Amino acid sequence: MSRPPPPFSPQNPTPAPNPGGPASTLPASFSNLQISRAPPPSASAGPPLGDGPVPSSIRGPQAPPPGARPFPGSPPPPLQPGSLFARPAAPVQQSPPFGGPPAASVQQSPPFGGPPAAQPLLPQQRSPFNGPPSVLPPQVQRAPFGGPPGASQARPFGGPPAAVSQPAPFGGSSVATAQSAPYSAAPPPPFGGPPGAVPPQAYSGGPIPPFGAAPAPLQQGPYGGPPQFGGQRPGLQPPPFGAQTAPASQPPPFMGVPGANAPAFGPPGWQGQARPGGVRMPGGMPPNALGHGMPSTPTMPYSPHAGAQVSTPSNIDPNQIPRPIAETSVIIFETRQGGQAAVPPAASSEFIVKDTGNCSPRLMRCTLNQIPCTGDLLTTSAMPLALMVQPFALPHPSEEAIQLVDFGEMGPVRCSRCKAYINPFMRFVDQGKIFICNLCGFSNDTPREYLCNLGPDGRRRDADDRPELCRGTVEFIATKEFLVREPMPAVYFFLVDVSMNAVQTGVTAASCSAISQVLSDLPEGPRTMVGIATFDSTIHFYSLKNARQQPLMFIVPDIQDVYTPLQMDLILPVSECRDSLEQLLESIPSMFENNRVADSAFGAAMKAGFLAMKPTGGKLLVFQSVLPSVGTGSLSARETEARSNISTGDKEAHKLLQPVDKTLKTMALEFAEYQVCVDVFLATQSYTDIASISVVPSTTGGRVYYYFPFSAVSDPAKLFNDLRWNITKPQGFEAVMRVRCSQGLQVQDYSGNFCKRVPTDIDLPAIDSDKTIMVTFKHDDKFQENTECGFQCALLYTTVYGQRRIRVINISLPCTSTLNNLFRYADQEAQFTYVVKQAANGIPSSSLSQVRDQVISTCINILQSYRKHCASVSSSGQLILPEALKLLPLYTLALIKSIGLRNDGRVDDRSYWVSAVSSVSVLLAIPLVFPRMIALHDLTSRDDEDSLIPNPLTLNSENIQDDGIYLLENGEDGFIYVGNAVNPATLEQIFGFSSLAGAPNLLALEQFDHALSRKVNEVVNEIRRQRCSYLRLRLCRKGDPSGDFFRSLLVEDKAPGGLSYVEFLVHVHRQIQSKMT
Repeated sequence: MSRPPPPFSPQNPTPAPNPGGPASTLPASFSNLQISRAPPPSASAGPPLGDGPVPSSIRGPQAPPPGARPFPGSPPPPLQPGSLFARPAAPVQQSPPFGGPPAASVQQSPPFGGPPAAQPLLPQQRSPFNGPPSVLPPQVQRAPFGGPPGASQARPFGGPPAAVSQPAPFGGSSVATAQSAPYSAAPPPPFGGPPGAVPPQAYSGGPIPPFGAAPAPLQQGPYGGPPQFGGQRPGLQPPPFGAQTAPASQPPPFMGVPGANAPAFGPPGWQGQARPGGVRMPGGMPPNALGHGMPSTPTMPYSPHAGAQVSTPSNIDPNQIPRPIAETSVIIFETRQGGQAAVPPAASSEFIVKDTGNCSPRLMRCTLNQIPCTGDLLTTSAMPLALMVQPFALPHPSEEAIQLVDFGEMGPVRCSRCKAYINPFMRFVDQGKIFICNLCGFSNDTPREYLCNLGPDGRRRDADDRPELCRGTVEFIATKEFLVREPMPAVYFFLVDVSMNAVQTGVTAASCSAISQVLSDLPEGPRTMVGIATFDSTIHFYSLKNARQQPLMFIVPDIQDVYTPLQMDLILPVSECRDSLEQLLESIPSMFENNRVADSAFGAAMKAGFLAMKPTGGKLLVFQSVLPSVGTGSLSARETEARSNISTGDKEAHKLLQPVDKTLKTMALEFAEYQVCVDVFLATQSYTDIASISVVPSTTGGRVYYYFPFSAVSDPAKLFNDLRWNITKPQGFEAVMRVRCSQGLQVQDYSGNFCKRVPTDIDLPAIDSDKTIMVTFKHDDKFQENTECGFQCALLYTTVYGQRRIRVINISLPCTSTLNNLFRYADQEAQFTYVVKQAANGIPSSSLSQVRDQVISTCINILQSYRKHCASVSSSGQLILPEALKLLPLYTLALIKSIGLRNDGRVDDRSYWVSAVSSVSVLLAIPLVFPRMIALHDLTSRDDEDSLIPNPLTLNSENIQDDGIYLLENGEDGFIYVGNAVNPATLEQIFGFSSLAGAPNLLALEQFDHALSRKVNEVVNEIRRQRCSYLRLRLCRKGDPSGDFFRSLLVEDKAPGGLSYVEFLVHVHRQIQSKMT
């Protein structure tokens, strides 16, 4: 049995042996297309990197002891509104590393540091909105993210870790924590408080019953789904790494609510199941280590005789063209081997990182794994040079946590010229008295407290005991020089639309229900504060002081020049006002049920919320349902105006994708200055001008959540899960980030959701595990061959518990003067993510046809450069694709057919796509454009039971049968296509109805007592876990516009005005030929 395949495979699979030699002939159906192999890069290019011996002592991490939280920072399980909340189990303390000089103490962070350890208490369970109270049986403790915790277990971002020793994760011996080491390290509570002394408790409960339901039997897994790192599916081999095997009577640690439409939204789906291919060490794996048996370059030839007939798709066998291949094994990836950088595995593959000097590729990934020595070489290659930085990316559960280093009063050691932080690539000379900066080359005096002798190899003797000298990623406790003011508290201010439309469509009730249920997920402690206001054409504040019998409402009628009443009572510690806030949330929908005010003062309400938060900063969470129509920042229905004036509408269609004016941008800049991050939950059934509204979240480090058309039946569950993940995911506040690089390069630009006031730094009122910043570079000098180019990202931020930290992420890559090496070690997924982000940046300022042409020419220029400079095959009839970039044409075709770049579609949908892409990670950018399709109707009769999710189908209509049901998902939405001839019994088993007549377009998937229904729920829940997103499910019918939309997502098919995949390859080939001649 094996794990579900990742959404996309690594893009360097070893090609099957080719018995016929370099250009063996394929079956007759493929007579016009040959596969030939370009020879490997010439020997003159120097030896490939990373061929040093792989240390034999590296083993997979051992299983954490029972009670260890399986997945630091994993998403909480999505729950139905009305379900209970869960907390993670207490983490376990790790052995301190070996003693070093007493200059700096290392704790292994509470990575999102917590309050001084006090034993967390189990909050009293309340059933939101007068549901019957839930009675938890005494033996049910809260399970990590999904069952109720026992009294001594840690909360997701808080609570003390236990003082228990743990086996060293990569095969080192475990050292008892009692041992006194001058230089101590302890692993974090996943996002918790400083190490405390609460013993861990092994999870021993069952899933939480939904309201009124009996508790589920203890041995049941979540919806019969696979256990996530703990517990095994029947017949499964033990998971290879760090997977704790639970006793048979113990449920797996990630639990959802039985019977609810919700997965145990645990770690992304690659956690927890063994794959048939077993585990590969990096040394034996081509995508993993430079030069380890790298496959030679496959080419995609067209025969020289092709001429005009090349364009006839019948001559090309579509089964032979490049497509993503499902990866089947877990990779242990050592970031450096033999003193050289190793090539990271594909972002979509399943890997466990061992940080041996370079950071995890989840945190920082470069589009090129070798850096061109000159700008001319980079220009010749036509490839981009950019970093994708995701500072809080979720780790794999078997990875070591990031170490926290405390240098005390002296603060972290830094280069006195460029201010780079101490890292493994700084060289110590002159008996350790001088250190040379790896970025600017300056020689610095080593501080006296930090001196240490050098060993015979020239390294400091304590280098392996100091995380900052041997790890690519480390956190420092910030000293007073980094504090402009006291670290801010965790402030959450909710702003709810109560206009007529919001109340009547159910948005107000869904928002209040979601807020009420996430109160128990807010970080615990006296520093967590909340406030709430509602708005229609006026703004209503509420004083939540407990002393009063019920909350008092204060109305602010002036929506042009906004103010806030009673500054002191509006935002209070959650511990002081939780009861009155829950009472208020329960009554808001009925208070406004007869509201006849249709106007919405969205801009004014945000400004008023900001004024209340201005002294502290924090998160402003806005629930909005209509186009803002009155007050400051009001908008008009531009889309309708453009449609009525078609002549200008077509010429200047892209102007609808720009903000209408600067009002909201000016407001957003002020919010960012005072550390207020805005997230907007747009639940609507009409045009809301996302192009203008999204400016506020994108400038303040937030994001837009979009529910169109809002359904009061199916969308409250998604709204609740989105809000819950927003609050519980790993995150930091009032952050500043800077990326530094070696002399020879300079930062050209930053791209993402942030505010930029000075050229070198970006300000992030909030940054979380889902956000990625793209940093592009240009040459300003030359590098020498065989040197390395370093990059360092430094992120100064405040944890949700008020500790100021600096997260420093380093990577050092070899420089090359050989074009072959640039192509050989290109990162396909990072490069394509760059192309997607560049396209999204261009959409508001250029016509769609111009953006599509730019995307296609980027692809053609890269492939033409390879064909011209690197390919040895001389036949002009061949389309030759570099092995590392062979999916570039397929992904390019998918991008030009995507929601963002297709001609049809609503303006708001395109604007939302642009806003989503601006901060999307490499892992989620590919599925957003190139979705995954699987068949649902035959899940119970599958042969490949190895994985929970069946292998994806190729995206063409040949795979769509009339009697089938198919799910196509892009990480945001799930489209379920139902053919005309589907057996009514199958429909009944999956959906609970036997006919599509009258079936809703938006589905709330239920689980019925049938094997097929259980399987479908397992698959959907597993996808939700992998994507950290609660998919909205839409029903698509054949012969209906929804069915046509589904088919338009099959990117390999010919589309009206668009090419099929085979035709696109022919087009690319012809463009390259014309450039060559």
